[in-house]
Amino acid sequence: MSLNPEELISRLSLALEARQGLFEAGHETGFRLFNGFLEGYPDLVVDLYGRTLVLYNYADQPPSAEGHLRLAQAYLLERLPWVKAVVLKTRQGVTLRERRGVLVYGEEADRRVREDGVWYAIDLLMNQDVSLYLDTRNLRLWARQNLSGKTVLNTFAYTGSLGVAALAGGARRVVQLDLRRKFLDLARASYVLNGISSHKAEHLVGDFFPLVARLRRSGQTFDCVFLDPPFFSVTEKGRVELARHSQRLINKVRPLVNDGGWLVAINNALFVSGAEYMRALEALCADGYLSIERLIPVPQDFTGYPHTVCSPPPTDPAPFNHSTKIAVLRVRRKMM
Repeated sequence: MSLNPEELISRLSLALEARQGLFEAGHETGFRLFNGFLEGYPDLVVDLYGRTLVLYNYADQPPSAEGHLRLAQAYLLERLPWVKAVVLKTRQGVTLRERRGVLVYGEEADRRVREDGVWYAIDLLMNQDVSLYLDTRNLRLWARQNLSGKTVLNTFAYTGSLGVAALAGGARRVVQLDLRRKFLDLARASYVLNGISSHKAEHLVGDFFPLVARLRRSGQTFDCVFLDPPFFSVTEKGRVELARHSQRLINKVRPLVNDGGWLVAINNALFVSGAEYMRALEALCADGYLSIERLIPVPQDFTGYPHTVCSPPPTDPAPFNHSTKIAVLRVRRKMM
């Protein structure tokens, strides 16, 4: 995108001022500092994790944005002198290391952040995506406030933040399910940070489809099931494609939810509109055994603020407020 240096600095300055209320004295939390897709420069996104800035180069031709990213880094370090490290992730990078992230300033990136009083272990260089999704912050708050004494299954758990939030809120049991052990190891580190007893949580490492089938065969059910799949994934056991198969995944886990329990479904497909996703959910609710209880919004640091947004999203997310579409569904089971 063509943008002169003065315009870039102006938009970064506006974004910083809009988020002043999110900064706290200890610099221990995380939030999106600049969403270039909506706030005027789509080649750049900036997240803050504690005292570490994460800069994302989203340019189709990464070298074309390097000058602007260096300018942005210098400006942010001047405005935020307490920042101790900067990580650069290049989405179209040639090497895996470039895509996962390179420490370009400082000696060490932060290894934890605190959100609403809960610590989350992070590893900002472990994966192409950062190890804690900031757009689901409000959902973690919902988990803390609603799952005390409940049993929880967190599918596609990644580093287990939703399960950690549930346990921090007093959940009785949490099962975390993910394909990669290294991601769930970070969940265990979060338990240690919060003094959570390991016996309250279980970890299932493996493919979603056979593990869910195994839970069904064993007759296990839960008061809440989180379904937060990747946009697209193919394994030997099955295929995940949110643009087309979100209903099928919901039906896979639906039998694992207790009567009166919750199924929390997340669809982050950018080009699936909010209206399209709502139609899919309403079709599932037509039999009367599912109902849409509430939609959970994404925090405003992701959506941008009325005076910082320069362009609309590529697809209208309404009635959701962002392409990360979060719906809490209430489940009613057929009585035998």
